[in-house]
Amino acid sequence: MPGSETGGSISLGNLTFRTLPSPFAGPDSVTSVIPFTRAGNLIILQGTADSTSGNFILDTGAQHLVLNIIYFRQYPKIPVKGTERTSVSGTAAPAIRTQVKNFAFGEMKFVRPKADLIDLGHIENTKGIRILGLLGMELFRQCELIIDYENSLLYVHQIAKKQAQTYRSKLLADTTAYQTVPIDLKDNRIVARLVMEGKNLDFIIDCGAETNLLDSRLSNKVFENVIITGRVLVNGTGTKKVEALTGTANNLTLGNQAIGSMPVLITNLGNTCFSYNGCIQGVLGFDFLSFNKNKIGFNFVTRKMYIWK
Repeated sequence: MPGSETGGSISLGNLTFRTLPSPFAGPDSVTSVIPFTRAGNLIILQGTADSTSGNFILDTGAQHLVLNIIYFRQYPKIPVKGTERTSVSGTAAPAIRTQVKNFAFGEMKFVRPKADLIDLGHIENTKGIRILGLLGMELFRQCELIIDYENSLLYVHQIAKKQAQTYRSKLLADTTAYQTVPIDLKDNRIVARLVMEGKNLDFIIDCGAETNLLDSRLSNKVFENVIITGRVLVNGTGTKKVEALTGTANNLTLGNQAIGSMPVLITNLGNTCFSYNGCIQGVLGFDFLSFNKNKIGFNFVTRKMYIWK
């Protein structure tokens, strides 16, 4: 039910997926083709939170809708117990949550979605543009999402319950044009498994990460396949920075597709929201998502990723 406050389940063959309460408003099924611009490697979409409109970053590494507290100071603030904002540079202030009456981007409309209030001034200063917030995974969990980097278009389809086993975008009609790879959703984040020389590595897929990350705590056997090329300072929470190594990871496979090599930043992920008690070994960002400068897609209901060849 659109705007329902209770969850349910969707069955696919012998598998049953639990669905969470939906913030969607309007029809049960919606399709939207949304043009986007880029600020560096970040995807920028136009969105409206209540009466405030402007730039939002597509960020599947964020669990929820995020609002820049600089522009939403008047909203009620609800501290979230036991949570802190974290990044590669460490821990910041406890997370603060609020609720928006109405939120929309393209044809996608949401009623009373939860939102995290965070100061995004460091991103604005780096990119030189006004950023109202981040479009996190909770907004897409019932959707098929296809990013067309070549034409700067985002295809979003809210999948109705009756479409769960059947819906597929017309862009997916030619099954020889792409490879299908299984993904998982953990706590509103996309997780994909890569293999390096026989070792399984779980990565979060983050459209808001401008580079790929690799955990520096991995074994020497893994780093035998990584060529170190230099050092760099990485922006983390607020203005704090941390030193990281740059390098190239080799001999990677995703599903049946050999990735070969990809650039990575190597840093300790032990104190970040990406660590999941050590079970996540890295982050796949822009360098991975756009490596063929074509398209990449996700079906978050059937837990599949589509990589165009």
